Amino acid sequence: MSTVTRTATGAAPDRDAPRVPVRGLTVLYDARCSLCTFLRDWLVKQRQLVPLRLVPAGSEEARGRFPGLDHRATLDEITVVGDGGQVYRGSAAWIVCLWALREHRPLAHRLSTPAGAKLARGAMLAAAKWRQTQQARPAGWGGGAYYNGDGWSYDPRSGWVYTPPGCDGGTCATR
Repeated sequence: MSTVTRTATGAAPDRDAPRVPVRGLTVLYDARCSLCTFLRDWLVKQRQLVPLRLVPAGSEEARGRFPGLDHRATLDEITVVGDGGQVYRGSAAWIVCLWALREHRPLAHRLSTPAGAKLARGAMLAAAKWRQTQQARPAGWGGGAYYNGDGWSYDPRSGWVYTPPGCDGGTCATR
């Protein structure tokens, strides 16, 4: 029994997608995420060698254009779809976005090496962790001072400040 791999459009591939030249990319981003929308805005301001179309992940447009994708997964990590049916996720998606940009193509080539891929993956994991903390924040956070109990606090007016734990009862915490 053979299985037919479907493209992002849900159709059976009629070409060898990995070998097809990329002439356009659709970037699916989480429109509810401030980091994602910041990066979307940054991408559209860059000079593009390969046209980027930015579409909110999970939107009607995304579902209509790519019925074969897992649209819930596209909300968890950046997903980029090439015009030949190629699908890139996570750090590979970010690298292909950089590859599409005139000034950042050399960086994309460096990040596609084994050593560069580790760096790209680390950056994606850091971004995912940041997104996770943003989603965990109470709805009424509003941008005031932030403290998580580890000695570090952030106030938008003065920045990050570290206050070591005090010595209550004559004993001090050691590390």
